[in-house]
Parts: sequence; structure tokens; C-alpha cells
Amino acid sequence: MAEQKWPDRLWLVRHGQSAGNVARDAAEAAQLPMIDIAERDMDVPLSDLGRRQAWALGEWFGALSHAERPSVVLTSPYLRAIQSARLLLEGAGMPESELTLRHDERLREKEFGLTDRLTKAGIAARYPELAEQRAHVGKFYFRPPGGESWCDVILRLRSVLEMVVREYRGERVLIVGHQVIVNCFRYLLERLDERQILDIDRRADVPNCSVTSYRFDPALGRTGKLVLDQVNFIAPLAEARAPITAEPDAPVAPKP
Repeated sequence: MAEQKWPDRLWLVRHGQSAGNVARDAAEAAQLPMIDIAERDMDVPLSDLGRRQAWALGEWFGALSHAERPSVVLTSPYLRAIQSARLLLEGAGMPESELTLRHDERLREKEFGLTDRLTKAGIAARYPELAEQRAHVGKFYFRPPGGESWCDVILRLRSVLEMVVREYRGERVLIVGHQVIVNCFRYLLERLDERQILDIDRRADVPNCSVTSYRFDPALGRTGKLVLDQVNFIAPLAEARAPITAEPDAPVAPKP
């Protein structure tokens, strides 16, 4: 058989609950136009609950044998993702010196541009023409002024996968990012189309600190393939009595 090009394992993890998630919920509940948070999106930290979620997930990884644990960790450079990765490693008892840890700007949150920090009500009130355009085009292709569409995110993730194939074949790779990062990786890895990935997104948000994972199967195709084996796995959080949360990372218009 030809040389394996994929990692042995690939885990996709959304960061723990952030202070931004909490502020967004409060603004939506009060029907306010703006989310009350002072930090830039990239500087928003985990909430106390988010820290507990990340530690609990780390304990789950720590229960794996050394041969099954991640050997490479790639994380978004946003603070909430970096904190999640570090707490996960601490909870697992996995020193950073014993693995490859990289921050990669291509794993950052989708950029919301003009709609940043606005609630659904705020977008509709301030930019009704954008809400109308998004409803017509759909969230997969719609790009807010100064922001990104899902297609833009997918484009940068294609280069991440090229790097993973080139540098981490045969490794066990953990990626810590954001809700849209998890879904866009699924689009690429499972070769989905627009309708399929939006159906997945419409059914439920990706829970904070949940695990979606793939295992390499050498029997598939000419060089083997990554096969989905867990989707939004949250059992370790429930076992550790860390509440499950699934708030969107940032305000968006209603799902189509």
C-alpha cells in the first residue's frame, strides 16, 4: 500500500464556554442591540464554567493510554482557545514539552466584520439590508462587510489540512478552535456540500468542549482515509459534572 498521508487520529474540539457566550446570552435575553463586552473578540477569556469544562475534557484525554493521547496540538490564537488547550493539557497531565503545540491564525474564529458584537435584533435594526441579503444568499456564501463567509473560512482550512498531511502523517492531532471551525472541517473531511453542512449546523450548535473525531482506516481507498467516529461527544463533561453549554460564539442572523 502507498505511504499513509493522514494522521492516525484527528480530534476537533470547540473551546470552553467564554465570557462572550455569557454576555451574548444576557444581551439576547434583554433584546439589546449590542453585546456588552469590552475586549476584542480575540481577547475574550473563558468563563469559570469554561475553565471547568476544559479541565474535565483534559481528564478524559488523560485516561487514554500514552499511545492513544494527542502528540500534536494545534490551536486558534484566540485567548479562549489557547486557555482551553492549556487547561486540557493540564487536566490530562500532558506536559507541553512532550508534544508539539502550535498556535495557528488560520484556526481563528470567523470574522464578523460590521456585525461584530451585534445581536440578532441589533443586526436587523441597524443593517436591515444586510439581513435581507443574507436571507437571500444564505450563510454559507454571505460575507458581511469587513468579515468572512463560511467559504472564506473553508479556504484557509484547506491549507491547514495540507499542512497536517505534509507534517503530521501518522501522528495523533488535536485541533482546538471554534464552532464554525469544527463545522467547516467536517465539510472538508467528510466531503459534504452546502446543504449537508447547513443541515448539521441547523440541527444544533457545537457544544463547548465537545469532541468530534476521526480515525485512520488503512483499508479504505488507495492510501487509507480518515473515518468519522465521534460527533459532538460530551460524555466526559457530564461525568465530571461540568454543565454542557452550546451558545454560538458570536451573534449571527437567524439560521435559514
